[in-house]
Amino acid sequence: MKARVLVIEDDQALADLMVLYLEREGLECHIAPSAEAALPIMEQNEIDLILLDINLPGMDGFEFLQELRTHCTVPIIIVSARETEEDIITGLSMGADEYITKPVAPRVLVARVRALLRRMHMQNNDEAGRRETQFGPYTIDFDACMLMKGSERVPLSAREFDVLAFLVENAGKTYAPEEIYTQVWGQQYGDITTIGVYIQRLRKKIEANPAEPRYLITVKGKGYLFSYDN
Repeated sequence: MKARVLVIEDDQALADLMVLYLEREGLECHIAPSAEAALPIMEQNEIDLILLDINLPGMDGFEFLQELRTHCTVPIIIVSARETEEDIITGLSMGADEYITKPVAPRVLVARVRALLRRMHMQNNDEAGRRETQFGPYTIDFDACMLMKGSERVPLSAREFDVLAFLVENAGKTYAPEEIYTQVWGQQYGDITTIGVYIQRLRKKIEANPAEPRYLITVKGKGYLFSYDN
């Protein structure tokens, strides 16, 4: 079955160009010119990935992202002309998995989409069998890519899950932001400040007091570790 991509972009010419390249790669695409128009598409179709603009008519991309992340973990790549550090941090903090600034070469965009879809597919089809770890009231299911608190699922973006899963699997070991970026993103170079953003987001979701974390510990001058013992 083809992976389904929803392009939320009010510039019709740009949306058509993105879809042209995505469909050449065998992806099924839907276009929504606004966040409001995207909602019925998502209700009627099982979407595998969203490409989201920020400057949209009506509800803007940040508002849509914040609302969506309360109940949906579909991978989201922001594609926006807004390129300030504050915008990027805001997008990632609200639950985006990637943030790409315009203009972006169509082939580069397709490669980023493919990479994120491939990683999700590999996670969802792990042949090693179901692997779970419990900590406090939480159960992390590595193969289903889910974090449960009792019987309720904790909404995590794909990147949030990746960062948490990496640290949980390597509990007790301290990793510098550069090491986490290399292991999780699969790249040697990139904006490692995003690691701190993801740690903050995860703390807000799993720590009783994010200011005094029990699980995601900062080791001053060295990095982060996951601890069961606090």
